[in-house]
Amino acid sequence: MADSIPFRPVDRVHQAERTLGSRQLAAMLPDPAGMKPAYRHLAQAVSTLILDGRIALHVRLPAERELAVALNTSRPTVTAAYDLLRESGYAHSRQGSGTWTTLPEGTAPSGITRVLAPPDTAIDLARAAPGLPEETLVDALRWITPRLAEHAHTPGYHPYGLAELRAAIAERFTQRGLATVPEQILVTSGAQHALTLVIGLLSGPGDRVMVENPSYPNALDAMRRARLRPVSVPVTDSGWDIEIIESTLRQMVPQLAFLIADFHNPTGLLMPDHERVRILRAAQRSGTWLVIDETLADLALDVPTPPPFASHATPGGADQVITIGSMSKTYWGGLRIGWLRAPSQLVTELAGQRIANDLGGSVVDQFLALALLARTKELVPLRLEQMREQRAALTAALAEHIPQWTWQLPPGGLSLWVDLGEPIASALAEHALTYGVRIEGGAYFATDPGIFEQRLRIPYTTPPDTLREAVHRMAAALADGLPPSSATRRPHWVA
Repeated sequence: MADSIPFRPVDRVHQAERTLGSRQLAAMLPDPAGMKPAYRHLAQAVSTLILDGRIALHVRLPAERELAVALNTSRPTVTAAYDLLRESGYAHSRQGSGTWTTLPEGTAPSGITRVLAPPDTAIDLARAAPGLPEETLVDALRWITPRLAEHAHTPGYHPYGLAELRAAIAERFTQRGLATVPEQILVTSGAQHALTLVIGLLSGPGDRVMVENPSYPNALDAMRRARLRPVSVPVTDSGWDIEIIESTLRQMVPQLAFLIADFHNPTGLLMPDHERVRILRAAQRSGTWLVIDETLADLALDVPTPPPFASHATPGGADQVITIGSMSKTYWGGLRIGWLRAPSQLVTELAGQRIANDLGGSVVDQFLALALLARTKELVPLRLEQMREQRAALTAALAEHIPQWTWQLPPGGLSLWVDLGEPIASALAEHALTYGVRIEGGAYFATDPGIFEQRLRIPYTTPPDTLREAVHRMAAALADGLPPSSATRRPHWVA
């Protein structure tokens, strides 16, 4: 085995805590002029930003005097707003170290997952994963039979992955604009497996990991189970705040940063190229490993397929970029085939890590993946057309039956990130089950419990008629009235 990849000599326990600058916060807030009483409107605006995930938890707010100057208001107004935030549980103070964001005590856990619920007659919108056409699977099985027979006499253990599949994935990266050789590819049992291997090798309990808020819940759970300390950066309707990402990398020096830049899950947003360049430079300066999830990259519905994130790096700048992907979203999750691209030395380390858990993936599944990748130019356009049709059916049904909900049409991906206009997502998700719809509220995608209660992720991965029926049932659940939810509610002074 190659020499171990060295860890950076950084004492993370004593790193500076994250601070929100006065000008940064002022840019997020409305002008307090003319608002009576101004301090209540200011407290309301800050708490709303916290609940919407735009201001992370455990972040130090600006000093009162500095924020007053940035807002062109009086210091007593800011002092009174901070007092109200502390009284309502949205802030707390540490003697001699400032005021910090938090949530009221008794906040409910984020979302009750319905993914593990037993199959029933409910329409399942908790999973954003399409099925595979039966004839496509039959054709693929027919194609692999003679090739599989050639491998029957071998032991069948391939810790790095089947050589043919590694080569095909490497060629796929090269065609997308990032020159890659098979030695840089590790085939895994899905993208989640790839992420777990990376976390296990490159981080340890207590290490910081920068994550988007909201983000993919299974990835967040893997980090929590590894006892990492998530440091969240907001993803809003307008995209990523690159200045916050740069300052987080600089101030917190996280060991890892996990990003979904291509049709972000759950928002569907696509990160602009110039922002990717800035993140690559900032991560290179901090020595942070970038873990880029490109599972949804092929699902470009209204824009060209984006090139790999690492292709924007300067020479040598991709040495600490790990790209993960899988067959799940574009082809079929039932294959459980994923991969990661990384420097070849790191791939060797990760393969050794993998042997401790399993000796290699299913050869049958890997040949099926190879068969489907060989038909990419035929199958992917059909998948994209299917998603466009289903997305149109979902948006039309929502506009007809629940017109008060709003969303931004995503340029790709598999779901809408819907704004319900009020914090009812958890209650609606519970009540919708009685109407035969399984869905997850926005809190399930949050880095901390109690936020995104006004959001709902609605996948468009089921047939149009099914989506229309699901919306009809959710509208009926709303009309029936929602039971009280244990999720965090906005205080009476917050709209």
